[in-house]
Amino acid sequence: MSRGILLANLGSPDTCDAGAVRRYLNEFLMDPHVLDLPWPLRRFVVSAFILPTRPKRSAAAYRAIWRDAPPGSPLLHHTMALAAQVRRRTDAPVAVGMRYGTPTLADAIAELAAADEIFLVPLYPQHAASTRVTTVARVRALAPQPVRVMPPFFDDAGFLDASAARIRATMAPGDHVLFSYHGLPERHIRRADPTGAHCLAREDCCAQPSAASTTCYRQQCLATTRALAERLGLTSHSTSFQSRLGRLPWLTPYTDQVLAQLPDQGVRRLTVACPAFVADNLETLEEVDIRGRATFLDAGGEAFRLAPCLNDDAAWARTIAAWHESPPPEAAADRAVA
Repeated sequence: MSRGILLANLGSPDTCDAGAVRRYLNEFLMDPHVLDLPWPLRRFVVSAFILPTRPKRSAAAYRAIWRDAPPGSPLLHHTMALAAQVRRRTDAPVAVGMRYGTPTLADAIAELAAADEIFLVPLYPQHAASTRVTTVARVRALAPQPVRVMPPFFDDAGFLDASAARIRATMAPGDHVLFSYHGLPERHIRRADPTGAHCLAREDCCAQPSAASTTCYRQQCLATTRALAERLGLTSHSTSFQSRLGRLPWLTPYTDQVLAQLPDQGVRRLTVACPAFVADNLETLEEVDIRGRATFLDAGGEAFRLAPCLNDDAAWARTIAAWHESPPPEAAADRAVA
């Protein structure tokens, strides 16, 4: 039986002009897994409050990080480069698809038409409805052949070892390390809780594994931090969440606020790592390395370093190739996606 590899990432606009960004944001935000409102209300919120102003601001941010050679989105460039590295390490066909934007997931599935089975690798280490669930559901709806899904890999040794090596190569002695993860609305965390009563019920709800652990994004982020801090032998580190949107409560503490506060807490030298991402993108390159750097230095920080994402790291590519050779059991949450 032949098994093709589909590397799926979230996506980027096709260009960094406001029109392309508007089309991308409309597709992204109209996904009910992302903005979990009834369709009429979701359409109203997106059309009336987000699309009139946000595309212009986001286009300016994309222009700040858009690649010149080869031109285009860093996220797409790094994901394509990773696919090339994986191809060198396996005989399987490898395709790239984006949940939003191009190349589409349908394009990737068509590229793997000769495969008897698709091994889907959603390139999101932690479980979340707005990343994994929507991607798995879309691939399963489109693919004519069986789909086997790589489970969340936040605790996978290959992922953690490669990530730790990236951070180790970036940080300097004495640096505080801030692990910044993409944020989620608190209601997404509660909605994913199979018990209906555990997540965010108390401050230390993620301290120990529970029935909610397999679908709790926050618990998996904190587990990633613990595992990386142990591998790096860190004595000074913290965790925060970035990229919040709107006025509803999101996971805290917020990265921008933490960066402004750290110098007053005695942190002058900082390395930031973003282990919710495996490819550098708008959130790492513009939000953290440009705006976050300015916030920290303006607040009194002296040195700021951003650890690159895994991108097309050779050890990371070997890890994915090894997953393909011996796929781990699917997560129950992924099996449940129709």
